[in-house]
Amino acid sequence: MSDNLLAGPLENRHRELGASFAEFGGWLMPVSYAGTVAEHTATRTAVGLFDVSHLGKALVKGPDAAEFVNSALTNDLRRIGPGKAQYTLCCTESGGVIDDLIAYYVSDDEIFLVPNAANTAGVVAALQDHAPDGVTVTDEHRSRAVLAVQGPKSGDVVGGLGLPTDMDYMGYADATFHGVDVRVCRTGYTGEHGYELLPAWDQAAVVFDALLDAVGAAGGQLAGLGARDTLRTEMGYPLHGHELSLDITPVQARCGWAVGWKKDRFWGRDALLAEKEAGPRRTLRGLKAVGRGVLRGDLAVLASAQDGAARIGTTTSGTFSPSLKVGIALALIDTAAGIEDGAHVAVDVRGRLIECEVVKPPFVDTRTR
Repeated sequence: MSDNLLAGPLENRHRELGASFAEFGGWLMPVSYAGTVAEHTATRTAVGLFDVSHLGKALVKGPDAAEFVNSALTNDLRRIGPGKAQYTLCCTESGGVIDDLIAYYVSDDEIFLVPNAANTAGVVAALQDHAPDGVTVTDEHRSRAVLAVQGPKSGDVVGGLGLPTDMDYMGYADATFHGVDVRVCRTGYTGEHGYELLPAWDQAAVVFDALLDAVGAAGGQLAGLGARDTLRTEMGYPLHGHELSLDITPVQARCGWAVGWKKDRFWGRDALLAEKEAGPRRTLRGLKAVGRGVLRGDLAVLASAQDGAARIGTTTSGTFSPSLKVGIALALIDTAAGIEDGAHVAVDVRGRLIECEVVKPPFVDTRTR
């Protein structure tokens, strides 16, 4: 690992708790504590606690800051208001994705953004270049930590600390815990009922230690980057650099629901409208292995397991699903191939062809719980 990696406010706590670490987005990240499968299962069945403080933070402030952000990012901020958050995308004029992020609507004059760690500087720079007079855009990366509490018992854990839990999905509330300011949002990256808590960066340990005790008492576990990835892949959630990038548009990634198509302007509007009307040349699909085999990203997808079958796409992410006990992947499949859900294709894993069924994500339906 590089010697220049950034560390979150709780690195020493994670070392004390036996975490293994890896580089991710320029940050040193806890990957696992008790094992990815155990942490994944605990999150699906009880509750998991994730430290994702590496996520970026940025503040857009000034007269009509919300109007400016709405003219730049894809989703329509007019659909929400103070106390709500929204998933959105920051695109180039050609329709590529600089980043996907969460926008917190504080007021008409203040929008708080949570981009991905590696893309924070790019998002901030793009917004600064276009900001009107009186509107400031600042990188607030170390203003707040981010602690995700995810799983069926997440409400019991967060509510048990006296923090608010009764907001609707993507709603948030500001509170205090033992003198620490905490923003609590009803969202997450696992598909389970969950919350993301944003305490002050330098006081994060106060909230983390209390959550850790409560999660343990609820039969849950501390979880790392490994479980976060298997959980999000089971849901078909995109990860920038894999399912979204400067070369992969929201239309191709099936994120059109996060685009305000009726807005007069946002970055990339003309290119994305044209692509939507013409139809994308490739589309993100789910693949589920029929037999044994672990799928990974950046593998060739073939029309069939027959010798000489045409290449029709590339996997973007892949893993072994702890919930389904099979290999799963997300893949960009060429539209011209005419592949429908339910069809069978093959993935080339180091010369071995693994037969897969094409499915529409999510792979796991958490709504029935």
